[in-house]
Amino acid sequence: MRQDSNLRTGVLARKMGMTRVFTADGTHVPVTVLQLDGCRVVGQRLEERDGYVALQLGAGVRKAKNVAKAQREAFAKLEVEPAQVVSEFRVSPDNLIEVGAELTADHFVEGQKVDVQGITIGKGFAGAMKRWNFGGLRATHGVSVSHRSHGSTGQRQDPGRTFRGKKMAGHYGTETVTTQNLQIVRVDVERGLILIKGAVPGAEGTFVRVRDAVKSPFADLPRPGAFRRAGQEAAAQDNGAGEAEAADQSADQVAGADAGGSEEQ
Repeated sequence: MRQDSNLRTGVLARKMGMTRVFTADGTHVPVTVLQLDGCRVVGQRLEERDGYVALQLGAGVRKAKNVAKAQREAFAKLEVEPAQVVSEFRVSPDNLIEVGAELTADHFVEGQKVDVQGITIGKGFAGAMKRWNFGGLRATHGVSVSHRSHGSTGQRQDPGRTFRGKKMAGHYGTETVTTQNLQIVRVDVERGLILIKGAVPGAEGTFVRVRDAVKSPFADLPRPGAFRRAGQEAAAQDNGAGEAEAADQSADQVAGADAGGSEEQ
């Protein structure tokens, strides 16, 4: 496999549904809403150890009792929380990200193209017309109660069988599909939302793989990516709490000074 020197990691995002947004000129754009549900780095694959370079990402939260013992021990060794889904993304050696870092929505920028991979919605057992878009049989002239059948499927005495892979009725959907060159319309970093123009494969609530488009590279992208290091968010929350406490103390001091001044008067 050819290794791109600028290959960044993708993200694992949860498909929330579809809506629309309005542009500056009033045009409405149908978009699919993807949310980053704790997408974090849970492992690294290195050339000297594994034979290739990749990042292992996890998303969602899973109870430890519901995780296999081997996976539970692997997560514990890396000191990361068990993830609901885990997937690997090939990256270049320069774009490796440390374990425990959480990817943010500004990993992608507005206007760039992305490739989205997901598992399509399952539709159960379907006939040849629905599954393969066959035309069906004639509606009259001798065709009785078999208008939507797929017709003959085999050959003559030689070979006397139906070849494997013949387009016939069967299970429809639940396939891994990649939709290419979808455009990023808007990014909401605070809520971890990525709005993509058009439809992406997969049912609502499922996870999809989103990465930079192979056929439409974009120049101005954060490298190795946009992420929040482990413990960085907690430190920010602690600083915020300290600032709030200091503000409360200063307010109390001002109130006490005003009260003392009013008593002297």
